[in-house]
Amino acid sequence: MSPVVLESDRLRLREMSDDDLDFVAEMLADPEVMRYYPKCYSRDEAREWLHRQVRRYQADGCGLWLVEDRDTGAPRGQVGLIIQDVDGSREPEVGYLIHRPFWRHGLAFEAASAVKRHAFDTRGVDHVISLIRPENIPSQAVARKLGLSPVRETMFHGYRHLVFQATV
Repeated sequence: MSPVVLESDRLRLREMSDDDLDFVAEMLADPEVMRYYPKCYSRDEAREWLHRQVRRYQADGCGLWLVEDRDTGAPRGQVGLIIQDVDGSREPEVGYLIHRPFWRHGLAFEAASAVKRHAFDTRGVDHVISLIRPENIPSQAVARKLGLSPVRETMFHGYRHLVFQATV
């Protein structure tokens, strides 16, 4: 089993491995999950996505982690701390992506809350951001519930994003 990074009341967040490809590929191929991304991902693209997270763990000590149900170990999504290059600055982003069958159960908020606390308390960052497309109202609601507020707009990977931010 891959290293566990965080736990919350219902969830466990751990590093991903190749064993998680089936779940990741299914989630990244779902049109509703990927609605605010440029496209759905093929299995090969999902494999590269997963490998990119593993490289982030090695380079930054963080990335998107697999979110599992603590009781069953079943995967629910990916949430984590990602170091992003935004407007020429390396920014700690709280990112969250929950698979559609598990929407509207508070999982994104619960996992992202744990990640935000981890960023401030364990990693010692003074702020976190979330990059959210303006039309992605559900993600904006999660960010606001986490205590993040929109501070500016930016172009990120060719798309307009709102930069939500919270400080210590």
